[in-house]
Amino acid sequence: MPPQRPAVLAVSGIKNSGKTTFLAGVIPVLRERGLRIAAIKHDAHDFSPDVPGTDSYRLAAAGAAAVAVYSQRRYMVTEEKTVSLAGLLGRFSAYDLVLIEGAKHSGYPKIEILRKAVSAAPVCDTATLLALCTDGDLKLPGVVTLALDDYAGAGALIIEYLRSRHPGRPR
Repeated sequence: MPPQRPAVLAVSGIKNSGKTTFLAGVIPVLRERGLRIAAIKHDAHDFSPDVPGTDSYRLAAAGAAAVAVYSQRRYMVTEEKTVSLAGLLGRFSAYDLVLIEGAKHSGYPKIEILRKAVSAAPVCDTATLLALCTDGDLKLPGVVTLALDDYAGAGALIIEYLRSRHPGRPR
């Protein structure tokens, strides 16, 4: 069976644990290694996909069920439509790695962010954990422990994971 394309890894933890900060730190490390990265952020609440006052916001506010904005370099589409995580992943097949922010109860391999000011124990199934990034002293058997800001170490761990599970992908 060929490896899943793209490779998927979740960065999980409870609210305000530092998931976005971690991703913003590790993505440049992975890009330096030549990986094309996509990111998907889960939001448990409805969100506003645009800024009030912009033309695209005005079009959606007027009742358009879908709005697209594009330029020579990028595009953005917002739709009033239910989508699954699997459906979103299908849109990113050209990337080497999709990093999902959230998905703590999924079966995807994970790096859990555990900041002692907001959480005392992991919330993810330890069988899915590649690493625990924490500012505390917690150690889990068979799970790598990294400092919250060890982006180089996390990047190396992710590269090694990709090499072992997805041969030929990382550089």
